Amino acid sequence: MTQKFPLLELGDEFYTPVKGGAFSHLQVRYRNQTQAQRFDLNQLSDSEWLQHFGQFLPLNNNLSTPLAMKYHGHQFQHYNPNLGDGRGFVFAQFLENQHLFELGTKGSGQTPYSRRGDGRLTLKGAVRELLATDFLEKQNVLTSKTFSIVETGETLERHDEPSPTRSAVLFRLSRGHIRIGNFQRAHYFQSQQNILKLVDYSVKYFYPEISNNMDGKAKIEQFFDAVTLRMADLCASYMVAGFVHGVLNTDNMNISGESFDYGPYRFLPCYDPHFTAAYFDHEGLYCFGQQPPTFLWNLTELRKTLLFAQPDADLTNLERHFTTYFNVLFTSRFFKKMNLTPLVNSSESQTLKAFQKISPSYYNENSHPILDTKEILSLPFEEISQSVFFSHTQRIIENYFQDLYGDKNKKFEASFFELLKWTHNSATTTFFSPKTLNLINTHTSLTDRLDDAQINTRNESLIIEEIESIWSEIELKDNWGPLYKKIKAEPI
Repeated sequence: MTQKFPLLELGDEFYTPVKGGAFSHLQVRYRNQTQAQRFDLNQLSDSEWLQHFGQFLPLNNNLSTPLAMKYHGHQFQHYNPNLGDGRGFVFAQFLENQHLFELGTKGSGQTPYSRRGDGRLTLKGAVRELLATDFLEKQNVLTSKTFSIVETGETLERHDEPSPTRSAVLFRLSRGHIRIGNFQRAHYFQSQQNILKLVDYSVKYFYPEISNNMDGKAKIEQFFDAVTLRMADLCASYMVAGFVHGVLNTDNMNISGESFDYGPYRFLPCYDPHFTAAYFDHEGLYCFGQQPPTFLWNLTELRKTLLFAQPDADLTNLERHFTTYFNVLFTSRFFKKMNLTPLVNSSESQTLKAFQKISPSYYNENSHPILDTKEILSLPFEEISQSVFFSHTQRIIENYFQDLYGDKNKKFEASFFELLKWTHNSATTTFFSPKTLNLINTHTSLTDRLDDAQINTRNESLIIEEIESIWSEIELKDNWGPLYKKIKAEPI
């Protein structure tokens, strides 16, 4: 039992058994057949699907009752001990070659942690999350996947959108739901044992490259460095995708390094480091340009909890490691998005080989990416970041964003499309200065020869106007066609 359902290994200090809400008028709006097939759920009829993902009937041979997770967290850098799963829970767990995957809910009803909330999710919120996860996956961001959306027939009142509005239950497939906030809760209650239990759990199911048999000090050090690496890569992937999460609180940071839980997110319409996603982020704490320091700030809070549990661990290199990892990973992702490889001379060839192994190609590309950080941790990040060829790539990146900055007509995502067309077909581009184009010509070469169709697939965006247009068709006409077309899914 405990081997099959890893969450039960942690014990009830970490979760509370709950029941889902009662919904009477259910309608399937989205089912992820690709992911359902992996767990033998693709053959479910619509009525069976509704039983499990609208009425919360347990899956065969899986968790017998939903489990609402207990956690705390910093919200806009203010500590809040009154958190926990207030409108969701863990519904099922699966193991694939000792890699953990979970089905969790959003909008499934009240729990002991709802705090005056109704435990519901708007249908618009569910549609927005589906659009976010679909587009981020296309952008090579390690993200949860939207698994199911069931409309519930209820009407909800919300102060931040036109009401009454429609309601839904969303299921997400993710690599677990252990947050930095779970560690913080254990620290809050001064439980060294529970912190170490979370470390062991995370190492076993999220970081298999780390041995659980090593001594505590070495395990904590390797674990923290591996988490730092994944967080740096996640942050780098946000920045290259022009994505603003909106609420990067510690309770929204998955210890696996996977992005999840999409509320007031935005994609940049044009390059603007001060662009914010949440209307309530008045100070711009989580604006686009503040995301790297925010990730680092959240990691410092995790470091505090780990040092409480293992005071002799050496975690002093966080700032240097995170900065180095982020710079190298951001640069690698940037060039892969442009289908370019930095040029090097023979003395730098080993550096280039190491650089080319870096994200996102260190994912095991099956139907759901599984991070393998063992090889990436062995790469010479310091040498790469200080090499001559790396300084050339930095000049290209700096010029690239300088050309975009301040001109609201230069759309962020379209700028990559323009550069792809220019590098492949010598097409005219008004996005970039001759200086930038000369730098790209001098210090890079094409990675692959893409055809026009492949290049055109890169010319996609998900700015707020498109999201609102898709939602308007659903809200006013119950027309789901534009949504299914956008995510390239078959109509229900």
